[in-house]
Amino acid sequence: MQHEAAQRGELPEDAPQPVITRPWQRSGVSSVSLSRALVGINIAVYIVMGLVGGGLFSDPSPQQLVGSGANFGPLTFNGEWWRLITYAFLHGSLLHIAFNMWCLWDIGALCESLYGTFTFGAIYFVSAVAGGLASTGLHPGRLSVGASGAIFGLAGALIGSFYLGEFTLPKAVIQAQLRSLIFFVGFNIIIGMGAGSTDNFCHLGGLLAGMFCGALIARFAPSENNVRARLVIIGVAALTLAAITYSLERSRSYILRGRLSPPVVETHAGRRLVQISFAVPEQCRKRRGTALG
Repeated sequence: MQHEAAQRGELPEDAPQPVITRPWQRSGVSSVSLSRALVGINIAVYIVMGLVGGGLFSDPSPQQLVGSGANFGPLTFNGEWWRLITYAFLHGSLLHIAFNMWCLWDIGALCESLYGTFTFGAIYFVSAVAGGLASTGLHPGRLSVGASGAIFGLAGALIGSFYLGEFTLPKAVIQAQLRSLIFFVGFNIIIGMGAGSTDNFCHLGGLLAGMFCGALIARFAPSENNVRARLVIIGVAALTLAAITYSLERSRSYILRGRLSPPVVETHAGRRLVQISFAVPEQCRKRRGTALG
């Protein structure tokens, strides 16, 4: 690696080195970070939904999730694209939000310390949209909620950067973090395969989007001073998602004509399946089953 080569004296002392800022040791960062703020917003949304609904210890109803902005094909593909963001702030159970916020608290802090607030936020929301598109694009009849698509995107970005980037930290430290992240992703994907209600497509969509951003940032914009290069990378990711969105709208247009099989309501980190009948909006007037995952 270039930084290690410089330490061995194989490069001139004034040779530029694209080394990523050392994580965990960023100075001058406020204790009130964006990652912490996102955790607070998610918890606040869940509390408000509990107070408005059946109580803090009662799971939100499918009707409440739909009305609050869950990702649901017939609505998302009918112009309500904001659901690709709002679904990531909704959760289907206390266990669901507890697990996701625990992960976001740890992975989010590490990711924000590595990339800075702006880039961290961009990766988070790009990954949330990518996860929502993967979920709804492949299963348009599912009502999907949860922050884990965005969280998997953060993990993917860190994997891409730790694998391709250069750091002033010892290589063993970076490899240990890389192994830990790969285990986290692999374990949750495998567990999700065994839990039919877990939205692994959302996980994978967010993961791939995050890896794309993290790998390009590590290679072409490792420093926060590379603002223009980072904007180009995030812009390319956003344009790619816009193109996918357009193609999905065209290919899934049958949804808007009511040609849809009964959907499953799905979250991303739970472990149980619940059958509930509920009335969905006008685009699909039949009564549907509900799965919480």
